[in-house]
Amino acid sequence: MTSSVFGRAAEPIVVDVWSDVVCPFCYLGNAVLKEAVEQFPHGSSVQVRYHSFQLNPGFPVGEAVLADDYLAKQYGMPKAQIEASHAQLSARGAQSGLDYRFPTSMMINTLDAHRMIHLAKAHDAEPAMVDRLFRAQFTDGLNLADHDVLADLAAELGLDRASALDALKTKAYEKDIRADLARARELNISGVPFFVFDNRRAVSGAQPVETFRKALDMIWQDRAASPA
Repeated sequence: MTSSVFGRAAEPIVVDVWSDVVCPFCYLGNAVLKEAVEQFPHGSSVQVRYHSFQLNPGFPVGEAVLADDYLAKQYGMPKAQIEASHAQLSARGAQSGLDYRFPTSMMINTLDAHRMIHLAKAHDAEPAMVDRLFRAQFTDGLNLADHDVLADLAAELGLDRASALDALKTKAYEKDIRADLARARELNISGVPFFVFDNRRAVSGAQPVETFRKALDMIWQDRAASPA
């Protein structure tokens, strides 16, 4: 690799994303990031990597309840407050082509869903799996704590269904998931979505597309100004 700008630019800009599939803001943030990459003149040079994060790690594995009921019970949120928050987020999501259907969304422990993301990563299908899990959670109202549901989604993306079930049964990718969670603690990530651009700049939350574009532009300029 030479020290020329062209040599540096040949390396992909890596965007590391910490998110959780039951986080509606993560769904929106993921969609907006994709918009920013599509608008970025050097979008083909951007690589997005997903990392596990659990908003509710203490939720019982295998169980599922309606998310709205969980919010009302766990945090004492009035129904009107929940509905107002959903309406605002649904409107923002619609601008990015997302169809939030909050009344059917379930609260689960997302550990097994993260296993499916790591399984997909091993088969170069990570972004597609992340998208599918978000849609299953927030549009289809599927129970992502159900192993058969997760295996069906894996098969839908062309992965082997039996292998997906085996990964769930054997608790595969545990070390990878724990490494993601540990790295999040090192970075003091307390909420998601959280985006790290080239290990240099961070963006927290589902920000407007302009914020992501600015981060990409600045990283590109940083690379042009620094030797390889």
